[in-house]
Amino acid sequence: MPITESELTAARNAWGIGLVAISQAYESDGVDGARAVASRVLDELYGYDLGPVLFKPTMASGEHTFRPTKRGALSYFVGHDPEYPLDGGFGLKGWRDVQSETSATFVDGDVAMWMGWVTMTDKDGQVTKVDKSFGYKKDADGALRIVLHHSSLPYSP
Repeated sequence: MPITESELTAARNAWGIGLVAISQAYESDGVDGARAVASRVLDELYGYDLGPVLFKPTMASGEHTFRPTKRGALSYFVGHDPEYPLDGGFGLKGWRDVQSETSATFVDGDVAMWMGWVTMTDKDGQVTKVDKSFGYKKDADGALRIVLHHSSLPYSP
C-alpha cells in the first residue's frame, strides 16, 4: 500500500511526541530514564533494523556529524556516551511541544520524503525552529520507519 499524507502526518506527530517524552523522562527519572525512553522511540520510529539510517542531527559536527547507527542517534538525544563526547543531549532540553509545517512531500509507493520546518517549544516557552527533512519507508508490518533524518538551523544571511 502506498504511503498516505495522513500516515506522514502521524509519523511526524509521533516523532514530536517521542521528543517530548524523552525530555519529560529526563526530568522525572534522570539520564537512565531518558535513555530508556529514547531507545524505545528509536526502535519504534526509526529504521535501524532495515539498515543504516541517514541521520544528520541539527547540532552535530566533526567526525560525528552523521549518525547511521542507533548508538549514535541515542547519544545525540541523551548524551552521556564517551564515544560521542560533544553530545549534550538534544532530547534533554525540556521540550514541551513540537509542531511541523510542510514545505513539500514526495511519495512513491512504500517510500516517502517530507521537508519543512519543525518548531519546538521548551518548558520556558523558548522556541527553536529548524529546517528538517524526513525520509520514510514502510516496513514489513506496514509501519513507517524513518530512514533519513536531516536537520539544520535556518540560514541567516
